[in-house]
Amino acid sequence: MNRHAILLLCVLVLTVTGCAQTKHEFRISELPDSRDGDWPVWPKGNQVPRFVYVGDLTGEQNYPAAESADAQGVLAWLVGLGQEITEPVVLRRPQGVAEDERGKIWVSDVSRQAVFLFDPLATELQVFDLIDEHRQFLAPVGLAPLPDGGVLVSDAELGVVVDLGPDGSPRRLLGSDFLDRPTGLAYEDETGHVFVADTRANEIKVIDGADGRFLYAIGGEGEDAGQLNAPTYLALSGGRIYVTDTLNARVQIFDKDGKFLSQFGERGLYIGNLSRPKGVAASDDGLVYVVESFFDHLLVFDQTGRLLLPIGGTGHRPGQFYLPSGVWAGSGGRVYVSDMFNGRVAVLQFLGSGL
Repeated sequence: MNRHAILLLCVLVLTVTGCAQTKHEFRISELPDSRDGDWPVWPKGNQVPRFVYVGDLTGEQNYPAAESADAQGVLAWLVGLGQEITEPVVLRRPQGVAEDERGKIWVSDVSRQAVFLFDPLATELQVFDLIDEHRQFLAPVGLAPLPDGGVLVSDAELGVVVDLGPDGSPRRLLGSDFLDRPTGLAYEDETGHVFVADTRANEIKVIDGADGRFLYAIGGEGEDAGQLNAPTYLALSGGRIYVTDTLNARVQIFDKDGKFLSQFGERGLYIGNLSRPKGVAASDDGLVYVVESFFDHLLVFDQTGRLLLPIGGTGHRPGQFYLPSGVWAGSGGRVYVSDMFNGRVAVLQFLGSGL
């Protein structure tokens, strides 16, 4: 091909790519094919399905470009860009997950040492790794969305709660002088109080969200009712605080002032037992979701602690989990599970009452 032909081809390619507009649209990964007829719904068998697997959040794959890459590929070849290799922006070890009122989904990734933001209105995946102007996250875990569109993030290694603005920029640090190993978080809109599971201190510490003051603690080390042993995750619903008391193998429920109300769960070898409970969430439907990380299940309870349905099991296929961690009960019956060692957030849909 002579020089004039090459120049003409370059002009043609530049014209085509110049007219095309790169458009990225957020979407949850598509439903899997059901090659063996085992569609991911629960309960299994001939019973009426109450939950269905919707898809996964994994990273930049959830923001596919709408236009064809053929013209871009030709141009890259012509200008010598075809040899460049870029690392994909994907989840590695997701820990916490939370959906805010605007439909934005925040995910903490302890391996990536960052917080991912899946925003349906954005044109690309956003990743934030700074806690202030100079320092980065080390071990982000808990998440609590704020009314203004920002989010609170606990960093277990740094011993702080980071306030990120709606654009992901760090605004301030909370608890640096009294938190030991913060993990789970919950935020109460009415009072502006921040509830923090301090795993190493065996307490739930309550912070004034306005000025960052320590207000009071819930729990304390022990095995008795109202005492805690390595609490990890929190959920706040209907004025009640649900705490995964991980090394006591149970979920404890307190009122907002710290009064013990009830508990459920026990160690055991059967599905439904709580050997290593992690994430916990409570929905407006009266359901309580608990991640049982040892058995790789999401367990659905009623508010009295009666087991209604187990979901999952060990594996890598859609609807299976491998060391799951956090869970969030979102709007419209959506349920998000941080499937940590599968590097994804599994998305389920609650189909209705009657469990």
